[in-house]
Amino acid sequence: MAAATSIPPDPTPPPRFPTHRTVADLPQHVHVLCEVLSTTPPHEMEARLTATGVQPEPETVQQVLKLSYNSPSAAAKFFRWAGMSRQHTGYSWNLMVDLLGKNCLFEPMWDAIRSMKQEGLLSLTTFVSVFENYAVARRFDEAFMTFDVMERYGIQPDIIAVNSLLSAICREENQTVKALEFFEKIKASIAPDADTFAILLEGWEKEGNTAKAKTTFGEMVIRVGWSSQDMFAYDAFLNTLVRGSQADEAFKFLQVMKGKNCLPGLRFFSNALDTFLKQNDPAHASAMWDIMVDSGLVPNLQMYNSMINLLTRNNFIDNAFQLLDSMVFYGAFPDSLTYNMVFECLIKNKKIPEVGKFFTEMVKNEWPPSCENFSAGIKILFDGDDPEMAIEMWKYMVKNNISPRDDSANAVLLGLCNMGRLSDLRRFAEKMIDERIIIYESTMTKAKNAFYKEGRSARELYDHILRKWKSSYT
Repeated sequence: MAAATSIPPDPTPPPRFPTHRTVADLPQHVHVLCEVLSTTPPHEMEARLTATGVQPEPETVQQVLKLSYNSPSAAAKFFRWAGMSRQHTGYSWNLMVDLLGKNCLFEPMWDAIRSMKQEGLLSLTTFVSVFENYAVARRFDEAFMTFDVMERYGIQPDIIAVNSLLSAICREENQTVKALEFFEKIKASIAPDADTFAILLEGWEKEGNTAKAKTTFGEMVIRVGWSSQDMFAYDAFLNTLVRGSQADEAFKFLQVMKGKNCLPGLRFFSNALDTFLKQNDPAHASAMWDIMVDSGLVPNLQMYNSMINLLTRNNFIDNAFQLLDSMVFYGAFPDSLTYNMVFECLIKNKKIPEVGKFFTEMVKNEWPPSCENFSAGIKILFDGDDPEMAIEMWKYMVKNNISPRDDSANAVLLGLCNMGRLSDLRRFAEKMIDERIIIYESTMTKAKNAFYKEGRSARELYDHILRKWKSSYT
């Protein structure tokens, strides 16, 4: 390989190749070659490689090159040595070109490309690698130059090449404007297709540039028309609008798309719901949900949970219940998160009868409340004069060994204390102490006040509980 002689030595000793643990699944002879490359001085490399007796079969060469990206000079010496005994495949050459490009050794990379041309092994894949490595290095003018000279190397610069270069640039942070610069220059000679616009629109989406997205989308519609096959482009465009707080604009375009039978897929609707959730915008989320369902798309569990989260967060409990009741008909079965979001909303809004009923439904469907919701539910039921359901919740926790339950236990004791049910308070407290449940000092203080109000005999009962409580910590 002519390129090998022009590669400068690595400025620092190359990192060692993967140890036996990381290459254990590779053939032994590949491991042997990697060890030679990682431990041999440059002037001894060729002799040491020959001494291994390993034949550089194409697959062997490819495996070694894939492990050599951090040591380009050693890889180049190995590549030249392997090429002395047999001709390299196009795939091996492409690996070498990519390896050199990723290490910003662009002059040797072009030496390799010229060698490939002489051997008739160049392909579009070679140039795609060059595009990507120039883009990563932010050397966009050289990427454009590469496109311009493709034809001299026998590769036709078609729309696939255009899209490959655009994609490489758009993957870089905040560089879609550079991709647009190339697009504007080339579109007169090579007609863009739907993929071209999808790449640009995804770039604007990533950068949140709504103005450029609208312009690009408008040109797309004029040049390639409407097609249900162009879903990724539509998704990217609408996502840009929604994330850019232009939901009303997105709805206008959605109506047009609906009329063209080109509504976006679940990817867009799922992303839009996540965005509305972050923006705490239940109105637009509900409108988007209706369009989605009316168009025949079936939401998944994650989307239901996002919507129910948004509704319960804003106390639209009736709407949340409607979704909960309908979701099973669409094959999305509620999970623990679904039930707990609704349950928490009922608690927050002090819907006392509904809290008890919904708890019964939760345990019936084998999705009990979270420990936090058990505690909050018990407290609100005591405050709302439904102590029996509160105690029912506590008994469920004990029976099913749900923990931690310290907060719930203290909620039970405080509830009984506030209601003046001292005999029940004593019974529950003693049992909780026996079960090593932590009763808070503040709870004991309130219990003391309740017992001491009832006279001497009640004080003695409290003192008995207190002694038992103290002994549980010794």
